[in-house]
Amino acid sequence: MTSRAQRVATLMVHTSPLEQAGTGDAGGMNIYVVENAIKMAQAGVEVDIFTRATSPDLPKSVPLADGVTVRHLEAGPFQGLSKEDLPTQISALTSSFMHETAGFGPKYYDIIHSHYWISGQLGWMISEQTHIPLVHTMHTMARVKNLALADGEKPEPAIRAIGEEQVVRNAKGLIANTDAEAASLVSLYDACPDNVFVVTPGVDLQRFTPGSGRSAARQKLNIAPDAMMLTFVGRIQPHKGPEVLIRAAAEMVHHSPHLRAKLAVVIIGGASGNGSTEPERLAALAQFLGVQDIVHFMPPVARDNLADWYRASDLVCVPSYSESFGLVALEAQACGTPVVATAVGGLRTAVSDGISGSLVDGHDPKAWSAVISRLLAEPHRRLLLSMGAVEHASHFGWEATARRTLDVYDTVLSRGNEQSLSVVI
Repeated sequence: MTSRAQRVATLMVHTSPLEQAGTGDAGGMNIYVVENAIKMAQAGVEVDIFTRATSPDLPKSVPLADGVTVRHLEAGPFQGLSKEDLPTQISALTSSFMHETAGFGPKYYDIIHSHYWISGQLGWMISEQTHIPLVHTMHTMARVKNLALADGEKPEPAIRAIGEEQVVRNAKGLIANTDAEAASLVSLYDACPDNVFVVTPGVDLQRFTPGSGRSAARQKLNIAPDAMMLTFVGRIQPHKGPEVLIRAAAEMVHHSPHLRAKLAVVIIGGASGNGSTEPERLAALAQFLGVQDIVHFMPPVARDNLADWYRASDLVCVPSYSESFGLVALEAQACGTPVVATAVGGLRTAVSDGISGSLVDGHDPKAWSAVISRLLAEPHRRLLLSMGAVEHASHFGWEATARRTLDVYDTVLSRGNEQSLSVVI
């Protein structure tokens, strides 16, 4: 018996899909949820995205796109709760969800899809009460993150790993971004392999394109035509590794002083999580290393303008300590800009080493300096990588992500029907 999902309740309570990505707790997951929901809605599936209200002025629901609605749940004080505080609000969030959907009728939603472990805990409670199957996407995992911490970075607490393990045990389907993440779910969380599905994230191939090229982008952004521009895009926190790029730049100008006149390191993003003072610390580090004149900090850029920053860059650098996937790397490549990234997690899928960019083992600034310097000194190679980057990114559209996600929903629903039939017999 074949079942098709018609309505989906998506849970992402610790961050809102309406927030600007690149600051606070809003990052690649926000983009993932929004883009995937829009494409699923275009395929005929209604998607409601539930998030926690952070202001009494927010409306109960906000239309995001045709077939996609953001719904606000009330739990705890509107302001002053950190992401780490939210597990204490699971009961309140469950109650708010049940009251919000009480008029919808039983089994209004076919699937509950939670994102990140806190939403997974909420999804587990709702699934228990409604008997609607739960599908969960981790995005990041405590046990994976704790295996690769930045220097001085605080480990994820044991309570998170326990909570993740509970979600893994109770979800009917687990979506991983890559084969490597799927293997981590099985090996580190004892997930049943039959419940784990790989769905690769995508990129907006209409928004992120080579456009009119680097020169036009630089003219638009008032960037010198001969600048050697290295760009970091993301939340400013130790785990994302912006310090690695700053230290690599210092190594570069130390060994090749002539680079100082043209080198520009642009760090785009805002403070996040346990890195609330990270921008100030990094600015002080740049001054200590004597590169404050070439390191430039910028607030998060609206997505409609972000493509120009990618196009204007010679290289986009993603020195993360772990990544479930790495959407920034994919967006940059779609714009024709090669990427230098750490050879970890999903970045090994997002970047094709030697074809669309370069993967670096570890976080030694000297190693990063060597790779970046070599690429900056070889414009012909960068041109080949640029062409390879566009080709590589072209295989990662959000339409394919949505289609595969819907296939997972249908598999989970079909399994449920088979179990029901077996009980009746």
